[in-house]
Amino acid sequence: MCKGCFIISCRCYLSNDFQDDPLANFLDQAPGYDPSAYPSFFGTIHDDRNDDFEERFANLKMEYEPEIIDSMRYDQLGTPATLLGEVNVDDYGAEGDGITDDTEAFKKAWKETCSSNVGVLVVPEKKYRLKPITFSGPCKSDFVMLKILGMIVASNDRSDYAKDRRHWLLFNNIKNFIVEGQGTIDGNGKIWWKNSCKINKTQPCTVAPTAVTFRRCENLRVCGLNIKNAQQMHVRFEQSVDVQAFNVMLTAPEDSPNTDGIHVTGSQNVQIISSVIRTGDDCISIVNGSKNVQALDVTCGPGHGISIGSLGEGNSEAFVSNVMVNKAKLIGTTNGVRIKTWQGGSGYAKNIVFQNIIMENVSNPIIIDQNYCDQDTPCEEQDSAVQIKGVVYKNIKGTSASEMAIKFNCSSTFPCQGIVLQDIDLVSYEEDREANSTCMNVMELETRGRVSPTCS
Repeated sequence: MCKGCFIISCRCYLSNDFQDDPLANFLDQAPGYDPSAYPSFFGTIHDDRNDDFEERFANLKMEYEPEIIDSMRYDQLGTPATLLGEVNVDDYGAEGDGITDDTEAFKKAWKETCSSNVGVLVVPEKKYRLKPITFSGPCKSDFVMLKILGMIVASNDRSDYAKDRRHWLLFNNIKNFIVEGQGTIDGNGKIWWKNSCKINKTQPCTVAPTAVTFRRCENLRVCGLNIKNAQQMHVRFEQSVDVQAFNVMLTAPEDSPNTDGIHVTGSQNVQIISSVIRTGDDCISIVNGSKNVQALDVTCGPGHGISIGSLGEGNSEAFVSNVMVNKAKLIGTTNGVRIKTWQGGSGYAKNIVFQNIIMENVSNPIIIDQNYCDQDTPCEEQDSAVQIKGVVYKNIKGTSASEMAIKFNCSSTFPCQGIVLQDIDLVSYEEDREANSTCMNVMELETRGRVSPTCS
């Protein structure tokens, strides 16, 4: 960052308006919806309620206050060092030359930060190489900040991960935590990708580390970062509550295996806002135990689209509810907005809205697949399934790279229920081909406005 330049302080806040019920007062009861079985507020969209919904979204307190700061008067991004008593990793022995292992210095700096009355840890504009590391709470301060201004790059020695192959940077049990900056987190994933069974069929299928995991965090903000080339997933929100990811960029090559952008599991009240995700797998994946999840103004592609699931693998239970994807743009993805469940599972995926979405050269723009099977051998036919109920698709437009622009492949024993298509306009990316649709085992499908292609 140049001296004397001006920067903008990015402070993100989660509105209490959405913490309990992100879709309340917006949706009425859907056809076939049984409130006694699934007590909630979900249903179809009425035009006279849409203004109320937009107003509620406007009330999201994304107060990234545009105060202009002279960086000569501040250490870097955010708050004056003289007020917050920042801890600098360099003061604890970090070299920042991109070669030296700085893991121990980061551990010492975090210990000091977490035990201080006002905890702010700064990673300056250098390149720091780290082995797997856990930043654990609870911390003494009511407020903890990690400011990443330089680059943190992962060790490319796979033996460094012998004790824990699932995590690289793990943030565990931290409350009131902000991770911000204009820096970069680089997972150095190439060594893992080339040893993936999806790339090298001679290799066994094993796990690889998630680049950044937030586990059991509460009131968490991740703002302004560039996270790239993850070993596997880029960011994982796990068993966390009140989470906001704002203005993040997640990137990896299109052919990098299993490099999901943001993975949400067992977490509630999650907002993903104004972010760009270009990876080799799902841009956003939302799985079991997640509730009240919103993605607003997200650009996705390349990648596998925005997915709920997979759910129900190995005859397991899965529960996902109250999900909204609004104002998204998907470009060149292998799927658009997708719900995917395995046969044999149980539970539900319900109360879901996909709206105001642009598709550009997207395969399977709208897809529900209750017969998902991501394995080399065919999956056995099973009677049970995760129930998919109460899903609205509204104002989705663009071009389909596949012949089927709308594909509902629902279970014959647990058919999809209460599906609404409203104002859909999807055409083929190729001028000489028509976009088609298929809708199998859908109960009480309702269309509103112009829907093309029509469900058949």
